Amino acid sequence: MIVYLDENFPPHLAKGFQELQQPEGLKTGNTMEVRYIPSTFKRGIQDLDWIPKVGKEKACVITKDLNIGRRKQELEMYQACGLGVFFLKGHSRKHSLNTWETVQALAKHWPEIARIVYEEKRPYGFEFNLAGKITKVQ
Repeated sequence: MIVYLDENFPPHLAKGFQELQQPEGLKTGNTMEVRYIPSTFKRGIQDLDWIPKVGKEKACVITKDLNIGRRKQELEMYQACGLGVFFLKGHSRKHSLNTWETVQALAKHWPEIARIVYEEKRPYGFEFNLAGKITKVQ
């Protein structure tokens, strides 16, 4: 299974989580590859261009771009492509998480993200933040 971090994340987080996930995947038998969208496709790629590519791979994405779930065309495309999307919310609309808070939020929720990736039927959307639980987006 492939899980992408979008370009709203620092590139080194994908590498770091890949390093952390690899031995865990060997223990559980649920191997997961963590990739960075700009490294696989290109920096600045439009959402409407990467969504079908990620969907073809039957992959999931973690994003800070909450508008993907709000813009009609992008929402319809991620659903049509069978994408699993996790939306990481900041403190507020104007105040996103800094790098360390982002690492904390991902680390805190990673076991649940991994469970969802392997058990939930796609398409789906879940949102999470640093303090709360992962909740399904309706």
